[in-house]
Amino acid sequence: MEVAQLKYLEEDFGLAKRRYAELRRQKRIFNARNRIIGGDTEAWDVQVCDQKIKEATEKARQETFAAEMRQNDKIACISEDRERRERKNLCKAINDFQQSFQKPETRREFDLSNPLALKKDLPARQSDNDAWNTISGMQKFMGEDLNFYQRKKFQEEQNREWSLQQQREWKVARANQKCAEDLYLKTRLQFDETAKHLQNLESTNRKAVCAAVKEFNKNQALESAEKKIQEKKQDQEDNLAEISNLLRGDLLSENPQQAASSFGPHRVVPDRWKGMSREQLEHIRLVQKQQVQEKLRLQRDMDWDRQRVQRARAALLLERQQQRQQHDLRRALDCNNLGLAKEQLSQKKYMKEICTNHLTEDYFAQFNTRSR
Repeated sequence: MEVAQLKYLEEDFGLAKRRYAELRRQKRIFNARNRIIGGDTEAWDVQVCDQKIKEATEKARQETFAAEMRQNDKIACISEDRERRERKNLCKAINDFQQSFQKPETRREFDLSNPLALKKDLPARQSDNDAWNTISGMQKFMGEDLNFYQRKKFQEEQNREWSLQQQREWKVARANQKCAEDLYLKTRLQFDETAKHLQNLESTNRKAVCAAVKEFNKNQALESAEKKIQEKKQDQEDNLAEISNLLRGDLLSENPQQAASSFGPHRVVPDRWKGMSREQLEHIRLVQKQQVQEKLRLQRDMDWDRQRVQRARAALLLERQQQRQQHDLRRALDCNNLGLAKEQLSQKKYMKEICTNHLTEDYFAQFNTRSR
């Protein structure tokens, strides 16, 4: 019975490892699906380029929208400031007009709410031309005063002056309003022209980008179709060449001489080796049986050692348990003895107290007898 040496085992292990690697490689080579399908880096580059163009187009579009939004915000701010100034000027003009031409003294009913009316009051009647005669005084009736025509003429002249002044103010206000409307219309038209120009620029840029993208996609499609045709043709040629080489080669013919190595008869070429002979396989099985027997012997020794250790441990645990039981018995005996000692001591004290009481009673009885 031969014993396997370490170097032979290492060589056999290396051969088995190389054989497994060869089988894995053959599985990869003969799998047509994994050999044909793969990553197309050029197509990925084209997709990345298309994505960059799309991002650049979207960025330009967003920048155009942002510029238009800023322009609209600026126009809105200018319009709001102009409206605020016009409202402020209008309120100021109304206040100035009220302060200048609508004073309380100029009102027709001011004499009814004049706080100085009593101080300025005159006697009931001074003359026929007295302007302070009231209706309730019945000093002067309507149409009987001497200044009727002058007062009427003055009132007409005053009404005419007021009407002319209101017409002038109304014309000035209409002119200012028309000027403001013309300025607003002019600004609005300018803004519309600017927006239209920006929209035309955006449309032109979008058309140019779309045309460029379309032309680029068309060229890419033509190049891709031509490339696929060339690749398909090249794949067919490669497949035919590979099939021809495999059919004529030693791989499929399983020629055992192709694994012979030039370094010695015990060496083989790993990528051409077709397997071990029957004698080599029987030798390997024999070595494996020896290894199994050796492993079983070691396992039995380990079981005997484990049982011996377990028995020793069980004996030690039993001894410790007996020691604990003896210690508990000794402690219980000590406690019992201590209780008996305390009980005896209490009995002694009790008996001593009884004797003392009897002696005291006898002494008092003798003393009483003597006294009688």
